[in-house]
Amino acid sequence: MFGENIKLSFVALIAGLIFGLGLIVSEMVNPAKILAFLDVAGDWDPSLAFVMGGALVTTGIGYKLIFSRNRPVLSSDFLLPVKKEIDGKLVMGAILFGIGWGITGLCPGPALTAFTIGSTEIYVFLFAMISGIFGFKAIKRFIVQS
Repeated sequence: MFGENIKLSFVALIAGLIFGLGLIVSEMVNPAKILAFLDVAGDWDPSLAFVMGGALVTTGIGYKLIFSRNRPVLSSDFLLPVKKEIDGKLVMGAILFGIGWGITGLCPGPALTAFTIGSTEIYVFLFAMISGIFGFKAIKRFIVQS
């Protein structure tokens, strides 16, 4: 059991490092690059469309290879989401995510990767993101108790 957890942690570490390196190389940690990509009516920078397209192709091939197996390499079974319907929570979350991404040029993965850069705007974003997470949990707990 302990050895399996170490293997899983090591694989997760390597995957996270590769993901973070990809974010840095593709400049997805640069808010100005993201905002230029989102500015389709102005000085649009389409280069991130190629990054996203490459990610979609890679993911598609990866899913095809992985789901051709009976089970994952390091687990007894696949852990897949069971909820498939689109509800108000999903729509509202997507809207809030899009607004935040459009205002700041950052989303959680690149912001955590960019944390090492030491930019003040990254710290402000991470503080706001963490505050939003805990604020939502507090509001949800209050609503459920009422």
